[in-house]
Amino acid sequence: MSRVFYFFLTVTAFPLWAQDPTVDLLRKLADAPGPPGFEEPVRKLMVEALKPYAQSIRYDGMGSILATQGAEGPRIMVDAHMDELGGVVRRITPRGLLTMQMLGGWLDQALVDQRWTIIGSKGPVHAVTGIRDAHVVPAEERARVFSRDSLFLDVGAQSEIEVRNMGIGPGSPVVPDAPFTVLNGTDNYLGKGWDDRAGCAVIVEAIRRLASLPHGNQIIWALTTQEEVGLRGAHTAADAARPDIGIALEAGVTGDVNGRPEESQEKLGGGPGIFLYNSSQVPNRKFVDLVKETAAAKKLPLQFDLVQGYGDDSAEIQKSNGGVPTVCLLVPVRYTHAHNGIMNRRDFDQAVELLVALIERLDAPAVQKLRDFTP
Repeated sequence: MSRVFYFFLTVTAFPLWAQDPTVDLLRKLADAPGPPGFEEPVRKLMVEALKPYAQSIRYDGMGSILATQGAEGPRIMVDAHMDELGGVVRRITPRGLLTMQMLGGWLDQALVDQRWTIIGSKGPVHAVTGIRDAHVVPAEERARVFSRDSLFLDVGAQSEIEVRNMGIGPGSPVVPDAPFTVLNGTDNYLGKGWDDRAGCAVIVEAIRRLASLPHGNQIIWALTTQEEVGLRGAHTAADAARPDIGIALEAGVTGDVNGRPEESQEKLGGGPGIFLYNSSQVPNRKFVDLVKETAAAKKLPLQFDLVQGYGDDSAEIQKSNGGVPTVCLLVPVRYTHAHNGIMNRRDFDQAVELLVALIERLDAPAVQKLRDFTP
């Protein structure tokens, strides 16, 4: 066997995720379908990953996971949402085309000429949002962004009955068809749904590490539903968790490609981040200072971001239980709310390190200090 052939066989037979459990976890989470209200595949993966390290696992009435680790001390709610942007089938036309109700904050220009997966009752069905042929589009329309209401899902069918025979009907969930890829041998990972599967994976890595580290807390690891349509799962999960302190984990918005400094300040590969402001929440200032001190003590980079038009679960956590000091930590992501996002492995690993170190510092006196507003 030649060396060239042996090298080819080795690379193709043993992909990176077969050698690195973290990459495998990220691949599984990114590829799993889970638009708002249809999070079952992601829930199954997360329960399997959390079960070895949690003392108990329960669910709220919205389907969010509440996994508890530790029996004494302050109640720390660590949150990431399981759902991703997607849609549901609205209706089937007599010609066998489908219209789609979008779920979450899509840009219209991100929808045209894209591949999708419809989760039908008989299994996944591949689809595409078609595009007018360039040979017939008049010059005045060539630069136009087509409205989502003008788009159809094409599954290759010729009639409504053919579509229904595929197991598809109104309400069938739809997700982007964008498989996970290690991007050209770099430490950057391409995939759908990093908002917020990156945060879900941070929780898996953190609960595993904290299982063997001393800390004086009750940690409620909350994997929530329906964040992308109004932070709904975080509301009910926080009601059930009754936290003293809240930490949300999210996908940050990078501004290093086609961005403007006033829109976003994060860079891919620049380390984990923290929101100092977004349009749904202003974090607890003393908690922000503690995050800064923890990052500095661990010699971890920390990026700061302020983003308009961004909402996250920390907004609901901080309004619960009479008011909860809360921060939102970030794994920077390029191209959120689109089919293909990019996250960086070092950013991810450092986000895990920061979260673990922060929880280790949150004993009862530290939590009481954060909750003390005495003038």
